Amino acid sequence: MLGYVIRRILLAIPTALGVLTVIFIVMRIAPGDPAEVILGEYASQEAVEALRKELGLDQPLWKQYVDFVGGLFKGDLGKSPINGQSVSLLVARSLPYSLELSLAGIGLGVLFGLPMGILAAVRRNSFFDYASRVFSLLGLSFPTFYLGVLLLLLFGIKLNLFPVVGGGDLSNIADNLYHLFLPALTMGLIMMAYVSRMARSSILNVLNEDYVKTARAKGLRERAVLYKHVLKNALIPIVSIVGVYSVVLIGGTIMVELVFSRPGMGKMMIGAMKQRDYITIQSLMVIYAGLVIIVNLLTDLTYGFIDPRIKYD
Repeated sequence: MLGYVIRRILLAIPTALGVLTVIFIVMRIAPGDPAEVILGEYASQEAVEALRKELGLDQPLWKQYVDFVGGLFKGDLGKSPINGQSVSLLVARSLPYSLELSLAGIGLGVLFGLPMGILAAVRRNSFFDYASRVFSLLGLSFPTFYLGVLLLLLFGIKLNLFPVVGGGDLSNIADNLYHLFLPALTMGLIMMAYVSRMARSSILNVLNEDYVKTARAKGLRERAVLYKHVLKNALIPIVSIVGVYSVVLIGGTIMVELVFSRPGMGKMMIGAMKQRDYITIQSLMVIYAGLVIIVNLLTDLTYGFIDPRIKYD
């Protein structure tokens, strides 16, 4: 088990370097000179050259790459050429809002989706099973931003129960949760649909296995059979879908933050794209890529904890 964990963590290092390299190349081969895009088409050649020097774009490509990776290891994401502020400080203010939204959406999806899928499988072809399948189908069909707009109109504007803009004060837990509820519910409902559907399918497959029939033949209680034999062996596909959709959810925070005007990295990303803020866009892409790598790493490590027989070859 320890060997599997160490190998998987070591494998994440070249993966991260590969992703950083791809981001670096994509930002360099994108159409248009970043300096000209930032200053506008009427800027003088002297101003463009000065900004290129300030951004380090006049350096050889290998030197730019070394500075880019070296700055990341130092925690320096550079300065925004638009407002002159440190991107690291801007990310530090925005990242907590995006993280809490992602974690809350994943938490709600697993907390309610897993029991729903278990009950639907145990009570197959019952009213609850049909209702949960309809809910799952609706959840899979709704785009995140559209569901967010519907919840905002209903609970924020029509019923006036929750705020429609802002992220709340992070130092005030009550105010923070009050602003977080609707965005988290938006993401959690869709996450529930994925988790419950996969949980139902996975548990139904395990219920037909011979070892489950043997456990029942030995006289074990149905609850013991379900939790000790069925659920444990059905967790791998469930963890897989949680990991995969968590990655989707991280990207989905961008649209949700726009709908609810939350001061997260998604809103920051859109603002940087509108202003052609080359440094900020590059830094945010690195942050999002890092979060995806961490989620995939945690998913793989969870496999090893669920089933110690899993090895990395």
